[in-house]
Amino acid sequence: MEETKEGVDLLFETSWEVCNKVGGIYTVLSTKAKTLQKLYKDKLIFIGPDVWTESTPSPYFKESASLLKRWKSMAQLPYGIKVRVGRWQVPGNPIAILVKFDGLYAVKDELYSRMWEAFGVDSLHAYGDYDEACAFSHAAAIVMESLYHFFEGEKLSTVAHFNEWTTGMGLLYTRLHMPQVATVFTTHATSIGRSICGNGKDLYRYLPYYNGDQMAQELNMQSKHSLEKAAAVNADCFTTVSDITARECEQLLGRKPDIVTPNGFEPNFVPPRTKYRTCRMAARNQLIEVASALTGKQYNADTFLICTSGRAEYRNKGLDLFLDAVSDLAQKHPCRQTIAFVMVPAWCKEPRADLQLTLKSGNTGVALNEPVITHWLNNMDSDQVLSRIRGLGITNAPGSNVDIIYVPCYLDGYDGIFSLTYYQLLIGMDATVFPSYYEPWGYTPLESIAFGVPTVTTSLSGFGQWIERHFEDDFSSTGAYVAERTDTNYLEVADSISRSLKFLSCADASTLQEISQSAFATAAQATWTRFIDYYLTAFEIALSNERARNVAS
Repeated sequence: MEETKEGVDLLFETSWEVCNKVGGIYTVLSTKAKTLQKLYKDKLIFIGPDVWTESTPSPYFKESASLLKRWKSMAQLPYGIKVRVGRWQVPGNPIAILVKFDGLYAVKDELYSRMWEAFGVDSLHAYGDYDEACAFSHAAAIVMESLYHFFEGEKLSTVAHFNEWTTGMGLLYTRLHMPQVATVFTTHATSIGRSICGNGKDLYRYLPYYNGDQMAQELNMQSKHSLEKAAAVNADCFTTVSDITARECEQLLGRKPDIVTPNGFEPNFVPPRTKYRTCRMAARNQLIEVASALTGKQYNADTFLICTSGRAEYRNKGLDLFLDAVSDLAQKHPCRQTIAFVMVPAWCKEPRADLQLTLKSGNTGVALNEPVITHWLNNMDSDQVLSRIRGLGITNAPGSNVDIIYVPCYLDGYDGIFSLTYYQLLIGMDATVFPSYYEPWGYTPLESIAFGVPTVTTSLSGFGQWIERHFEDDFSSTGAYVAERTDTNYLEVADSISRSLKFLSCADASTLQEISQSAFATAAQATWTRFIDYYLTAFEIALSNERARNVAS
């Protein structure tokens, strides 16, 4: 293997979300892959969990009998670890290895004991997904170790990149057993910071006074926090995705990140300009058709369509604030009939049969029962979003100028109602709103402007801070509006968001076109071709610190 100009001869990257679409980290890795593959070719190897079966195969992975064939025939992996080698079916098609890790459960206490002795990781209070994450990351590191020796890694500049606390055990194993491998640890959100916010506590004004270990004990997060902190402290290079999360890491994990590595994206998922209008009209027609089938209303073609989306974290993602802002918008009388979609996966039971029948028949003149939701839930009486919609008195009744429709499922094209993916629907929106309270980066608003759809986010998101730092903060200049949010100004932010939405609903066609073009231009400044340099610097830091560490020892 020839050394590249970046000084990396072999690059491993592991995450629970390699070939496994769970959340935002999948977007980070899958879009970054093309740029990394261009730099490192097949010296880049992604490692993810093999959580698939013959009846439910990964749609993102294609196995290959020839890739790393000699290694597979020679590898003697312990604990019953099995691997499948292939390529990740994303732009760049990098090598991916899926790891079967079930055999490590039988020896987890022994492994946890070693990590306690070597790094002080407290696994005693583990629950939930802790064992699964640790079994996978141990197995992933063992696979890396086998590949490292196969490639004669002792002669190579090797970097192993671990994402999120779920891979922390792998990093610590690497530090113990492969000290010549330079390690990078990226936390996309601290487990304890997310927990503080999710439990309704104020994070920002009290951040200087929080002790991470103390809060972990209070919130029953000792094991995850202990593991994440050990990984951060022992990594050769520690990174996070935004300045706001960097401050959180320094206070709660006890180490200031060496570098901030903001999340970029690849524009290849946006339709070309020649197909843009057609795709947009198809999305709008589908959105309005579903809304009409639910509510019994006939909406005009120029109905103002807005949405929020993302992880189902009611407070952290600002779902509460979105609903209140939309309710407030109704009182401000937007210039166009408005439909607000809440596209957030919940405990979904099934698509509504009555809605499917109405869509099939085309008889959309009568409102259905519960005309605010597209899929039945297993917890109709306790879901926070649905409860808030009811609490606000929103029923999508005749004469209302703002309707809300809750879409509580993954929009993967197989939801049974829209049968389109999220991206295929996003292009049809007139605006998006992501009023997060806790948002280390914020892919959703970046994705929105990449589609030319103006977005509203907050100053508590990494993306929002990036906009404020590098651009003028207004729709006409950037296609984005950043609402200043603190721990205590909830009502002011709701008012600010509803005002921005009314402005967009009333803007003329030329103004909206200017805003859309500004959105495209801003998104072009956040591609991986620009942001990958942050990671190349992280690799250099890791290699430098690894060499200094080994010289000192």
